[in-house]
Amino acid sequence: MKKVLIITYYWPPAGGPGVQRWLKFVKYLPEFGIEPIVYCPENPKYPIMDTSMVSEVSSALEVIQAPINEPYKLAQLLSRSKTSDLSKGIITGQKKQTITEKLLLFVRGNFFIPDARVSWVKPSFSFLSDYIKIHKVDTIITTGPPHSLHLIGLKLKQSHSLKWITDFRDPWTHIGYHKKLKLTRLSKRKHKQLEASVLMNSDQIIVTSPQTKLILSKRTKSPVIVITNGYDFEINKSCKLDTKFTLSHVGNLQDGRNPEFLWKTLHDLVQNSIDFSKHFRLNLIGYISEAVLNSIRIYGLEAYTDYSGYVSHSEALEYQSRTQLLLLIEENSKETKYIIPGKLFEYIASRRPIIAIGPDGSDIENIVTKSASGNYFRYEESELLSSVILGYFERYKRNDLYVEPKEIEKYSRRNLTFELSKLL
Repeated sequence: MKKVLIITYYWPPAGGPGVQRWLKFVKYLPEFGIEPIVYCPENPKYPIMDTSMVSEVSSALEVIQAPINEPYKLAQLLSRSKTSDLSKGIITGQKKQTITEKLLLFVRGNFFIPDARVSWVKPSFSFLSDYIKIHKVDTIITTGPPHSLHLIGLKLKQSHSLKWITDFRDPWTHIGYHKKLKLTRLSKRKHKQLEASVLMNSDQIIVTSPQTKLILSKRTKSPVIVITNGYDFEINKSCKLDTKFTLSHVGNLQDGRNPEFLWKTLHDLVQNSIDFSKHFRLNLIGYISEAVLNSIRIYGLEAYTDYSGYVSHSEALEYQSRTQLLLLIEENSKETKYIIPGKLFEYIASRRPIIAIGPDGSDIENIVTKSASGNYFRYEESELLSSVILGYFERYKRNDLYVEPKEIEKYSRRNLTFELSKLL
């Protein structure tokens, strides 16, 4: 079998969507004649843990590890809570940032380029240089963020004769929070230079969305291909649904993902219909920012809302399969048009109607529309949103609320891995 070395930061017991992509690829690659080898940190500071993921790692898989030094441990001396938020990618709005937050962001953005795991590049290069020679590995894959892992691949590519594939789960300098890092002019230039070097030297680039492909294709002659995230579970059409008319959001809701028009629409519906208010429940599963919580309080929805906090991936799938409606919210900005949350494909495979909210012309809109899995709303389309929710409510009362998505098999993790195997 052909050997492929995969360099990743996120690996079980890490939680969150970052770990699932390559955990699933690794699961199915042997079916297509490829032997994956995973390289990951020995002592990482994962912001989210999900021990249920450990059981999905095959005992036959070779996982090699090396120590990593992360500055978040030192930064916690300034503020443990703010450091934890920063490591999760939670950056509050400019007006609400404390002096400590501003300091942490400035240090993170300007002293650790491209990110806080950059100190792992040199020791990893040294360790892997010997490993690939001894084990005759001629293909490596780096996946980011953290994008510092691409620098490991860059150094290996420049020093050895091998094929290098870069996987961008999220964009680098085009990601929304990049502008919030308080970068100096010199730091911005350094980010751009490193990104350009990675893009130009990659033999193959993988991205997770069509619009990311358009962006990166303009910056490199290397081939760019889209392999989205997907789902990996048996679809159960006879799952027992919630008895209430539940609208469930799975995942983080940060300050930017706070659609006031949605909360107002729900407020009006519960106020104007006793029947709706009697049946309606809003489920929020994951981290919820104070700004979102405050909006829910302002619109009088607290009594109708259940908060579950972070749950394991398996528990998240349970919520998705039994809810009446699924809610997906993306920030209303041009930088988020090319972001496709990994959960979207699990949402679709759950066969529950989706209410998605995001910017005009997003990749999410295209997928939801083509798959016939729900409705997509741009911000402030409140009248149309109200009408659609009421339509779903009437179908719920008739026990007739379901969807039959189109062509969802192409988003199965096995089929996506087959597409990956073609590149190898």
